[in-house]
Amino acid sequence: MTRSAPGWRRTHPRTLLVHAAWPLPPLASLAGTAVATGGRIPAGTWITLAALTVSFAVLTAVGAVRWARTGFRVTGAALEMRTGVFTRRSRTVPLDRIRTVDLTATPLHRVLRLTVLRAGTAGGGDGVLALDALPVAEAGRLRGELLARAASGAAADDPVLARFSPRWLRYAPLTFRVAGGVLIAAGTVHRVLHGMGVDFWELGFVRRMFAASGAASPWVAVPAALLVLLAAGAVGAVVLYAENWWHHRLEWTDASTLRVRRGLFTTRTVTIDRARLRGVLLREPLLLRAGGGAAVRAVAGGLGDRDENRARSALLPPAPRAVAVRVAGGVLRAPFPDPPLPGRGAPGAPARHPRAALRRRLLRGLGWVTLPGTAVLAGCGAAFAPVLLPWAGGYAVVSAAAVRWAARSAYRALGHGLYGDHLVVRSGVFGRDTLALERSAVAAWTFSSTPFGRRAGLTTLTAAFAAGEGRHRIPDLAAARAPAFAAAAAPGIVEEFLVTTGGDGPAVAR
Repeated sequence: MTRSAPGWRRTHPRTLLVHAAWPLPPLASLAGTAVATGGRIPAGTWITLAALTVSFAVLTAVGAVRWARTGFRVTGAALEMRTGVFTRRSRTVPLDRIRTVDLTATPLHRVLRLTVLRAGTAGGGDGVLALDALPVAEAGRLRGELLARAASGAAADDPVLARFSPRWLRYAPLTFRVAGGVLIAAGTVHRVLHGMGVDFWELGFVRRMFAASGAASPWVAVPAALLVLLAAGAVGAVVLYAENWWHHRLEWTDASTLRVRRGLFTTRTVTIDRARLRGVLLREPLLLRAGGGAAVRAVAGGLGDRDENRARSALLPPAPRAVAVRVAGGVLRAPFPDPPLPGRGAPGAPARHPRAALRRRLLRGLGWVTLPGTAVLAGCGAAFAPVLLPWAGGYAVVSAAAVRWAARSAYRALGHGLYGDHLVVRSGVFGRDTLALERSAVAAWTFSSTPFGRRAGLTTLTAAFAAGEGRHRIPDLAAARAPAFAAAAAPGIVEEFLVTTGGDGPAVAR
């Protein structure tokens, strides 16, 4: 690697090719416009092409100067970087504060045999330092150099927790918002063509498609359109799943470092320091749960802001639930507490929530779904179209049954308990989550309740912790028992606010 000064190094000169590739997507859009219009390119497109040419020349020159004035070095105590064209900036990250070192390579990076190295501190955000771009071998050596500060030790007997299996692709359509993804893609294409001066609805194949659908019966055209939409969304979901998770490998590289590698065209490697790992989250959305699948995320500090945390905390894609439970246990280095549903009489089952929690969910569903819809249909039927009155009755019956099912499912999913060193919380019906959190990670408790909740004797307990999303709710506990549970789960936080009712009675808040 070229040296810019004693001890300082530059990124590879091929970095200039990476930054000079930004006109490729607009040029591809221009080419698509020419194909879609049969070679008739509007005047606005030529103006866009001229603007791209000028911008390319200017930005490429600025990029070359920036590359020449960017350097980094690793000293005995810190990673230093200096950059800037008009304003010089110097950044220093102490090595003992680095918690994650990620490697990301887009398809263009892979063609050029380069990768992007990102070193992050415990706080994330401004503590992330990115080097774009380094040769793959050099980036690997630098990552090892940066992570050498961590205590070394023997990895587990089987350090590899999971490898990608093509059979997991069947779970992709069960998590992707199928129709929404297709509509978003169609809207993006429409905006691009509109920016090029092309009316999407005037394209020949679009007009022929609408003409064919208009000639068919609505009872045929609408279901056919929905099937096409779902099929396109399912195909898109599988493609995105493969791009994000192909070559996935989750492993302990040593006793203190968890590493996730994944990606087909754009590859990504994320490392998580065990010292920052606070727990795992088992996610089971409704459709994925029906298909027998689940996904796993890490609850850890130092993974960046909210959006970065969601991208970097993923440990396992949607996969068979048995695999997800095994992986979660491997991450915890202990059996994952996967308890049965409350009230089934199994040893160690999570605590059952009061029946008032079921009534609350049922009343919420009836008040927000059944009653408004029934009232609107009945009112319109009485005022304008009597044919809607039977529809109002049918909607009331069907929606009430659906609300009852959802309420009972949500109530059965509620659970909380203490399993060794972990607090386990489960809730949700459309998106069921099971959180296993280290009890020592809980930094604060929040008790909250609505007027209706207080009348029902319920309260919501929220655990705040410095990792992941930062908090997790335990909804609708018995208000009389919530303080004692909080004190048992994380001693030393709420005890001074509790008084004992006497005898063997529960402790309550003052």
